[in-house]
Amino acid sequence: MYDVSTRKRALALVAQGRSLNAVSKETGISRAAIRSWQTRTEPRRRGHSCVRCRDRPSPPENPASYAYLLGLYLGDGCISAGRRGVYAMRIVCDNTWPGVIDACEEALRDVHPHNSVCRVKKQGCVAVTSSSKHWPCLFPQHGPGKKHDRRIALEPWQTEIVDSHPWEFVRGLIHSDGCRITNWTTRLVAGRPKRYEYPRYFFTNKSDDIRGLYTGILDKLGVVWTHCTRHGNPYNISVARRADVALMDTHVGPKH
Repeated sequence: MYDVSTRKRALALVAQGRSLNAVSKETGISRAAIRSWQTRTEPRRRGHSCVRCRDRPSPPENPASYAYLLGLYLGDGCISAGRRGVYAMRIVCDNTWPGVIDACEEALRDVHPHNSVCRVKKQGCVAVTSSSKHWPCLFPQHGPGKKHDRRIALEPWQTEIVDSHPWEFVRGLIHSDGCRITNWTTRLVAGRPKRYEYPRYFFTNKSDDIRGLYTGILDKLGVVWTHCTRHGNPYNISVARRADVALMDTHVGPKH
């Protein structure tokens, strides 16, 4: 059991834009408990209005989670039209990374707390899904066709969120279309070959615009990156310098 002051402190941290995961780690309180307190203090409202459709549009309720979810969506997400004007947001996550699946579900609940989230099992992956009439309002990058075949640009209000929570955005992109790997090479030392290993981050996406969003935010964060062209295609962005990898490890880390 937690006293009232503990609950208020946890909810205040969430109100500052912190993710449930971050607040849970700082306070030692489970995400489920914090989410239940939110439900009690902010009960579900029937007929609630979309934050982007109001007379005075406002940002999503949890900007840090939104920045993370935006990164996931640009990498492995899609929005599909259904019946009666309802849209399904789907983020496809590899079964290899259960922690990413949990983080994706949490972000969907944080960004749109009035709608349920489900997991649809597929071969080798899970589609984390939530339905709403307003997903295109929250993600105006939605459109016909594949993302790399159309222009992808952030709205000014999205740019403000990403600039305020850049590492959450980077983490979402890496969790969708990126990875942390260990490379190796050999060098001659005293006439004998010696193996050296070093970690690096890769981000791979066919969209020039999405890669530009990724490298643009890395530039703002002071992270040095390079193109790693394969078969003539500049789809891969590499971060390999030791100091930059250490910075990425602090804020992103390997998938889990």
